[in-house]
Amino acid sequence: MIKQILPVLAFAASSAFAQAPLLGIDKANLDPSVDPTKDFFEYAVGGWKKAHPMTAEYSRYSQFDALTATNQRQLRELIEGLANERHPQGSLQQKIGSLYRLAMDSTRRNALGHQPIQPLLQQIGQIKTRTDIQYQAARLSEMGVGTFFGMYCGADLKNSKMNLMQIGQGGLSMSNRDYYLENDEQTTRIRNAYRQYVKGLFLLVGHSEAEATAMMEGVLKIETRIARTHYTPTQLREPEANYHKMTYAQLLNDYPGIDWSTLFLVNGVPAVEEVSVDQPEPIHEVEKILAEESLEDLKSYLAFKVMDDAANYLSDDFRALAFEFYNHTMSGAEQDRPRWKRALSAVEGALGMAVGKMYVEKYFPESSKQRMEQLVRNLQTALGQRIDAQKWMSDETKRLAHDKLSTFYVKIGYPDKWMDYSALDIDESLSYYENMVRASRFRNRHHIESRVNKPVDRDEWLMTPQTINAYYNPTTNEICFPAGILQPPFFNAEADDACNYGAIGVVIGHEMTHGFDDKGSQFDKEGNLRNWWTEADAKQFAARTKVMQDYFDKIEVLPGMFANGSLTLGENIADHGGLMISYQALQNAMKQQPLGTVDGYTPEQRFFLSYALLWAHHIREPQLRQLNKIDPHSNGRWRVNGALPHIDAWYEAFHVTKKSPMFVPKKNRLDVW
Repeated sequence: MIKQILPVLAFAASSAFAQAPLLGIDKANLDPSVDPTKDFFEYAVGGWKKAHPMTAEYSRYSQFDALTATNQRQLRELIEGLANERHPQGSLQQKIGSLYRLAMDSTRRNALGHQPIQPLLQQIGQIKTRTDIQYQAARLSEMGVGTFFGMYCGADLKNSKMNLMQIGQGGLSMSNRDYYLENDEQTTRIRNAYRQYVKGLFLLVGHSEAEATAMMEGVLKIETRIARTHYTPTQLREPEANYHKMTYAQLLNDYPGIDWSTLFLVNGVPAVEEVSVDQPEPIHEVEKILAEESLEDLKSYLAFKVMDDAANYLSDDFRALAFEFYNHTMSGAEQDRPRWKRALSAVEGALGMAVGKMYVEKYFPESSKQRMEQLVRNLQTALGQRIDAQKWMSDETKRLAHDKLSTFYVKIGYPDKWMDYSALDIDESLSYYENMVRASRFRNRHHIESRVNKPVDRDEWLMTPQTINAYYNPTTNEICFPAGILQPPFFNAEADDACNYGAIGVVIGHEMTHGFDDKGSQFDKEGNLRNWWTEADAKQFAARTKVMQDYFDKIEVLPGMFANGSLTLGENIADHGGLMISYQALQNAMKQQPLGTVDGYTPEQRFFLSYALLWAHHIREPQLRQLNKIDPHSNGRWRVNGALPHIDAWYEAFHVTKKSPMFVPKKNRLDVW
């Protein structure tokens, strides 16, 4: 399956939010019974949490989820309006409406059962040779079904203006290698549940108990072998260690156990001169697996991948099995999402930019884009001032940092050109699953045709406009703020500067800081992976940021479970930078237009309270455990209680003293940007 292996640096792990008051702070969001110098998170968001209890369908309910729910209601109205009418075949309205109707028609899906995937399962069952295994895996990849590893085409890290075919680790259905390898009680429980899930799928397609058990064991054997060689999430954050460029001839010579010619041909990849094998060890292990594991186990693995990929698009018993494992056991959700929400997600997955165009036309005010453009300029000025203020940094490195800052490519609201979906045909005479496969094929073809052997398109958006998130892309040196995030409590045109700089201002500063965090700082202004620091400055930066790594390593998230300071370092640096830069911008703004105390809160207090409100959330223990393994973002509580003790201005605003349990001695605070 074509997928992006090197992710952009996003503001949050998931999407959504609730309405904020005008002008100042809504005291209802606070819990005044909590001492802000002892637990600022609960003080700032305790009222919100009480007013927004988590319902059974959520494993985590945050401001992001609340705002996503608002967006979903708006999009549901738009999409159901299309689904309730008939439109000319081939029009965007027809495609959106037809796919939504298919997704909502559980009666038809239940009548079909697993018939839509039966031809694929039969083809896999008839495999006679190892050559056939690789051919079938290539066909599945073209359909969007991931198997032994991943591949995609994206910017060459050291020649960022050109795209490069890239091959990397994949093949696991659980989200992290640890689920296959660790033996603590929680991990073992999840792995045992996974065994039942895999076995359950084989039973649903008609295999006997004995057959299903044997096939499940084959799947687990193969995935466990792959897992042993997988890079950890922390290792994946090292760009240099995940870049191994070579000629296509070298690929054939160094990895002869994989039929690259067939894989590329079936997936429509034209002749290429160079590729990167981002993680060599897992790919070498796949070579061995393809040569050593039994044909029956390899067939079982491919069959499982088909069923696992299709489960959400088949009958309700398949969906129930998938929900029980992925959403309940792994994440803690107690109840499945309503069918309309799942249908909406499917439409957005297949036709996201088309839905986004409808969204911005109806719900996104152009005035918000103009205000954001001004805020970004103000934050750029503030970051320039913060760069100049760093006494530990040499003039030469400062000069190059300013160069990088001045070349940020800023995207706000929505793209200037919209994706063309004319080659995607949604046909209601076919099953829901078959149409979702068509959508996957369309995405893969578009990915290949628009990127392979072509320059990077800096105007391409990596998020849809309705997404409640933001990102920084190091290879294009771009910061992007979709329309979805430009609403309260992130951005409120009626709120004062203290609130907006504490919210959307920190988001802007966060994304800017990604260009200068432990990972982004390795890329120059052109987006190339290149060291532009003096040796002394690089050592100083590493030593200073290790303060934050060590600090988070000591945070006990749950009894016996600690945060991962290495994995979350980039996001924690970005939070710190976002706070420092936006606070600087607020001080600049108040020189022109002073702000006073409102409802008993100074501008500085409103700034930090607005920031904390962004991270209000509930989370179930299974979800917290899962995210602690895989998410480069710290848990929301610690994006507040872990970040603010490193900000001098926060101590001053809330009169935090050495007696506070949150107090960090000044010499032990992060001091960059």
